[in-house]
Amino acid sequence: MQSFQTEIEQAAGGRKALVEKDIVELGEKIQLFREGKIDPEKFRSLRLARGVYGQRQPGVQMIRIKLPYGKLTPKQLLRIADVSDTYSNGKLHLTTRQDIQIHFVSLDRTPQLWAELEEDDITLREACGNTVRNVTASPEAGIDPLEPFDVTPYAEAVFQYFLRNPVCQELGRKIKIAFSSNDEDTAYVFMHDLGFIPKVRIVDGQLQRGFRAFVGGGLGAQPFLAQVADEFLASDQLIPFIEAVLRVFDRHGERTSRHKARIKYLVQKTGIAELKKLVEEERVALKVKSFPVDVPARRIPGATQEVFTTFRISDDENYRDWFDTNVIPQKQDDWYAVRVKVQLGNLDTRTARIFAGIAEQFSKEEIHITPAQGFLLRFVPQHALPALYRALQAIGFAGAGAESTAHITACPGTDTCNLGISSSTGIAKALEQVITEEFPELVYNHDIKIKISGCMNSCGQHSLAQIGFHGSSFKAGTAVVPALQVLLGGGPTGNGEGRISEKIIKVPSKRGPAVLKSLLHDFETNAVEGEYFNSYYDRRGKEYFYQLLKPLADNKNITPDEFTDWGQTEQFQTAIGVGECAGVLIDLVQTLFFEAEEKLDRAEEAFAEKRFADSVYYSYSVFVNAAKGLLLSKEVNCNTHHGILGDFDKHFVDNGDLAVPGGFRELVLQINKNEPTEKFARSYLMRAAELLAEIIRYREKQTEREEVC
Repeated sequence: MQSFQTEIEQAAGGRKALVEKDIVELGEKIQLFREGKIDPEKFRSLRLARGVYGQRQPGVQMIRIKLPYGKLTPKQLLRIADVSDTYSNGKLHLTTRQDIQIHFVSLDRTPQLWAELEEDDITLREACGNTVRNVTASPEAGIDPLEPFDVTPYAEAVFQYFLRNPVCQELGRKIKIAFSSNDEDTAYVFMHDLGFIPKVRIVDGQLQRGFRAFVGGGLGAQPFLAQVADEFLASDQLIPFIEAVLRVFDRHGERTSRHKARIKYLVQKTGIAELKKLVEEERVALKVKSFPVDVPARRIPGATQEVFTTFRISDDENYRDWFDTNVIPQKQDDWYAVRVKVQLGNLDTRTARIFAGIAEQFSKEEIHITPAQGFLLRFVPQHALPALYRALQAIGFAGAGAESTAHITACPGTDTCNLGISSSTGIAKALEQVITEEFPELVYNHDIKIKISGCMNSCGQHSLAQIGFHGSSFKAGTAVVPALQVLLGGGPTGNGEGRISEKIIKVPSKRGPAVLKSLLHDFETNAVEGEYFNSYYDRRGKEYFYQLLKPLADNKNITPDEFTDWGQTEQFQTAIGVGECAGVLIDLVQTLFFEAEEKLDRAEEAFAEKRFADSVYYSYSVFVNAAKGLLLSKEVNCNTHHGILGDFDKHFVDNGDLAVPGGFRELVLQINKNEPTEKFARSYLMRAAELLAEIIRYREKQTEREEVC
């Protein structure tokens, strides 16, 4: 069996063809959708997996650009700016998952948009949908003085390995993966489906790299803390472990109730020990049993050739605040990283172009997007810092306190999202104003983080904040009041572990600034010297904060302006649409058969190209989709792949309707009992093709009988 490295090289050679095929397919499916020839739910699933996401405003799409661990070059940022100008409204949004989003794009123009991005090696593939989403990492990885080693080559390897990988194209729900650079967990591993903290140990006198591995974390309406799956996962086992987890999730994860379809619910259902057992059972069938990651030596930039203007800046108080809060010494001697605060992650393309030029001039590496919706510039020489400050100041990017209490993060909320309940961006700006005007010293505080989401689903990560808010509403007479749910006490505790913030009370949105003032004044007055906010919260207790904020939740004295949300002029009304983050369920029998036939074509193509592991997994999908289609024709509920196998035997094999020697379940589960060799791939593919043909014939006869009746 050929090595995966060989496959990588082959894939690299054919990447352009793969991308072109993807883009052409998207265009064809859009045309079929417009003509009413493709099921809308199937089409939605397809476009989501290509980064095209429905928006609150009808007729336009949000485009999510997938940037592994938030990395992009100045040239790529210029390309994204050009695309936004051509296809959208000239605005960009940096997300908490280190992506860039463009809004208000016509569906029919998305193939051309994608093609232009790919000219600079930028992909939309699997940025949304039931796939492995963007792989995130600490933006300081590679320059962090506290890191055991640089995790970015591993994050890059995971991104490359699972992009277009058949094992994760149609999962029950999305999978989010994060790498933190050290035990402080700045990538929030504890709230991810899969998360990794770098570790080293000595084995037989040799330094060995590995990870403390976590599984089953998640935000959303019901947040769960990730659980330790391995205290030391050797680095060459990283990708085999992830693949095995994805295979287990694909087979055993919930598929009927999308609210229960995250891996956190599977971990809760099986327990971590049983999950690990299922993961181990998948090892024999993995494409690779070991995957050493090539770790190139980090290139240290030479002395800069730029001549920066020198001027006296030491007496500038704003510069000192910026330097003290935004400039970070790197582990590489004499080099600095600079955090760039971008309010709510929003910038226009003119500013983006200027910033790309600044990055090209002052930084000797790529730009990194941070989970705080800002930028990080790396390898800036010390003598260039004053001039860099002046350049950033000219475009409004020299605000002090990046990633401090004064740097509030928020999802777009009701600005564009179907699920937004009340404004997150408007209240975020109001809260930042409170800090600027009344608590300016908090630009130096990196303990208290304030995060806001437009709904309970936590795209703004309110569940992991010391002070969090999410959009809500309540009735006041016959009218509806935009509201905020206040949450306190969340955040990382270190080494991949953390705390989930607790719900305290709900208040009208317009009282959000008063809530923040009350909390900060109380903490400032009553906390002991050196006490952290969460320690203070624990000492006082949830009831104390409920009583503290209770007067602000009094609904008896609602004022007229409180019936209007932030940034709006009309009276508030809830207008929640259907969210698409979770993907969709495909319930039509014929669509499932069509999908099975598509998978069979891909299995045959992969086999012909000697990608035997991929062929096996596509064949597995043929079995599952065909069986699900026939089960749905009898209105049999299909909530997991594992359940489908047993139900198919019960309803079609055991009664003699279809002949499957040894049983359907036993046949299909050969997938995790055999190495993905050429011999097994051939026999598995042949049986999948034969059984699909038998199932379609059976369905045709079934349909004929139904028509007669």
